[in-house]
Amino acid sequence: MIPRYSRPEMAAIFSERAKFSRWLEIEMLAVEARVRMGEVSVADLGAIKANAAFDLDRIAEIEAVRHHDVVAFVENVRATVGDPGRHLHYGLTSSDVVDTGTAVALRDAGDLLVEGVGRLTQQVRTLALEHRATVMAGRTHGVHAEPTSFGVKLGGWAFELSRARERLRAARDEVAVGKLSGAVGTYSQLPQEVEGYVCDRLGLRHEEVATQVVARDRHAAWLSAVALTGASLERFAQEIRHLQRTELREVQEPFAPGQKGSSAMPHKRNPIVSERICGLARLLRGYASTGLENVALWHERDISHSSVERVSLPDACILLDYMLDRMRWVIEGLEVYPERMRANLDASFGLVHSQTVLVALLAQGHTQRERAYELVQRNAARAWDEGRPFLELLQADADVTALLDPAEIAGCFEVSRYLRNTDAIFNALETL
Repeated sequence: MIPRYSRPEMAAIFSERAKFSRWLEIEMLAVEARVRMGEVSVADLGAIKANAAFDLDRIAEIEAVRHHDVVAFVENVRATVGDPGRHLHYGLTSSDVVDTGTAVALRDAGDLLVEGVGRLTQQVRTLALEHRATVMAGRTHGVHAEPTSFGVKLGGWAFELSRARERLRAARDEVAVGKLSGAVGTYSQLPQEVEGYVCDRLGLRHEEVATQVVARDRHAAWLSAVALTGASLERFAQEIRHLQRTELREVQEPFAPGQKGSSAMPHKRNPIVSERICGLARLLRGYASTGLENVALWHERDISHSSVERVSLPDACILLDYMLDRMRWVIEGLEVYPERMRANLDASFGLVHSQTVLVALLAQGHTQRERAYELVQRNAARAWDEGRPFLELLQADADVTALLDPAEIAGCFEVSRYLRNTDAIFNALETL
């Protein structure tokens, strides 16, 4: 991933040095396991631990000739150890090292992402509780529906993030699986005890039945969980973008001192970070798609998945980490304008109360739903078309006032009634 969208801690997990360090640890643990089995001397293990090292430039030089990165790595390390180096990569195939190392990387990356989602969840939760009574227009199809509160909107985000966290945690556990079962997964060269020892020391489970590789449904599940988390962030960011539109201006993402929104128009304050999050979510969906494509390999394996995963696995983790950080920044500094929310709510002439009037008419028991609906709809249409207050039109309609007196109609327009049953939402949010 390009540095612009990378954060140091996550990027470090997927650096070349970190990758080869994991490979070296796996190789040495495999030798340790054989020492415990009496197949390798303690002295040889000591020499390996004391001298084994790798050089990134030298690995690149060897790979340019061998066209195989694991072969290049093993040759480089063996050269630093001398004769005991014959024990390195003994009985292993490349995927034993690569897949097990990848499992460690994704496990560690998963820990960072789970933690990041947790922090964002608590930020959103706090803001939701703060705005539990901040009334605004609910919108469906982009059109005013009924009043809601900004806190209710944010509460939905918080619970969605909580689900994303659990989904990522489960996917991290599913992908934290190693294998050292050999060329086609039959333990033909090394017993299962070696795999068990290495995976246990690394904090991994072992693949129950591997081919030459760990089954790629695990990686597809991981990329899907990452992409779905990104889709949630996109949903939140898109809502902020909509609410920041000039016609609404109900919220605004932070705008730093000295920041410029446009090279041509000095007045511009654009939701650029929210837009960036929406754009990057598209990449995560693409990576999820490639993960699904990688599940089906030829027989015990081919390498059609390998080139894809060199990009998709690191980039997906690095991108989501960056997106979470940027969304935390947006939420932390989000400017909320309750007065604009109320003004926009009132701008539709009171039409947001149409269902309450309809229910009040039906509650009288003197009219059928179709008739009540027609009475409310015709007055709503006049309010839209003539720009007149919906309340006044209803109170001037003899057919309506024959069923509801003016005071009863006015009572339908009390905004507070729409939030009277939301305590259950916020009580649940308190314990999130």
